[in-house]
Amino acid sequence: MCGTRILLVDDEEDVTRILAKRLERRGYSCGRAANGQEAVEAMEGECFPIVVMDVKMPVLDGMGALQRIAERWPKTQIILLSGHADMQLAVQAMTQGAFGYLMKPVDFDDLLFKIEDAAMQSRLEYGNEATGR
Repeated sequence: MCGTRILLVDDEEDVTRILAKRLERRGYSCGRAANGQEAVEAMEGECFPIVVMDVKMPVLDGMGALQRIAERWPKTQIILLSGHADMQLAVQAMTQGAFGYLMKPVDFDDLLFKIEDAAMQSRLEYGNEATGR
C-alpha cells in the first residue's frame, strides 16, 4: 500500500503550492494537479489515499473528478473545497463519496483536522502500514 500522500487539486497554482508547503512541514507528502483530469491521471500513476480538490476548475471539475476517482479508487478519501455556499452540491458530493466538503477560503487548521481525520480513515481502509508517515 502507499504512505500518507495527498494529492492537491486546484487550478490556482499558488493555492496548491502554498498548501503543499504547509502540509509537507507537518510530515505529509504532496502531489499537485491543476484540474480534475490531471488528478485522475496522477491517481493512475501514483497512490494517493487522500485528495483535496477544488470544485470549480476547467477541463474536468471537482464533481466530475470525484465521480471518476470514487469509482476507480473507492478507498481514497476526497475532501472538496468550494468558494460557493451550495448545500445541495455539498449533499450531492457526500452522496457520491466525498469524505468532506469545506468552504473557501478554508482555515488551514480546519483543513488539517479534516486531513488527519481522512488519514485515520485511510489507515482503517488500507491497513496500518498504508499511512505511516
